Amino acid sequence: MTSLEVTEATAAVIGELGARYMLHPETMAVGTEAKYANGFAWYVTGRGGVLGDVDADVVTSAFGFFGGGLIRKMWETGLQTESARDAGRRYAGACAEFGRRRLQGVAGLERFSELAEKAMDSVDLSGLALFAALRAEPAPGDAAGRAYWNISLLREWRGSEHIIAVRANGFTPAQAVLTGYKDLATGVAEAAKRGFGEGHPDAAPLMPRRAAIDAMTSQLQATGFDALSGEERAEYASLVTVLKDALDANK
Repeated sequence: MTSLEVTEATAAVIGELGARYMLHPETMAVGTEAKYANGFAWYVTGRGGVLGDVDADVVTSAFGFFGGGLIRKMWETGLQTESARDAGRRYAGACAEFGRRRLQGVAGLERFSELAEKAMDSVDLSGLALFAALRAEPAPGDAAGRAYWNISLLREWRGSEHIIAVRANGFTPAQAVLTGYKDLATGVAEAAKRGFGEGHPDAAPLMPRRAAIDAMTSQLQATGFDALSGEERAEYASLVTVLKDALDANK
């Protein structure tokens, strides 16, 4: 497989798998136990906590696809519970535990992590703030926790590349959300939920340009997979399928 082929073959799966833990009831229960005011404050502070003690604008920049007012409110609410670094560590622990409960004993975990880390270690971190911050954190020591951690990290990698592609193609983050679904009504609802407000102009005229954003995102991410051989890329893609099957068996 070429670098672009493996990127395009696995991107959607990694994106969906890596998001599963984020708002999952198991993860939300961790935030409730820690006395967070609400689940979204826990999500924002936990996911963004790896950035350190920063202003909410930095978190908005790194997340990319949420309105600044919403992020500020949830970030500042979350910081009333614990520091950013502590929140980030707690959220990372919930990520690893999510994987442990579902991937224990699955064949190929160590090899998946080896290949994923080989690709990610080669990435130029310029402009990839959230990915860089998360990659700098210590990975779990066990195979199952580490494998799912790497799935999450792979997702943040693509997400950070996607922000660059969105801006390079002249879209705002709100426009990217509006056009990110086949059903435009879903995009409108999602934009409102993400803090971009309501009353957006019709996004339909933007749809023909949307494909260029997704293609650029894949082209940017594909350079990281140049670190793998063609055989390693095919092996990596196969292992992503194995992990998907295991994770699908216990959502």
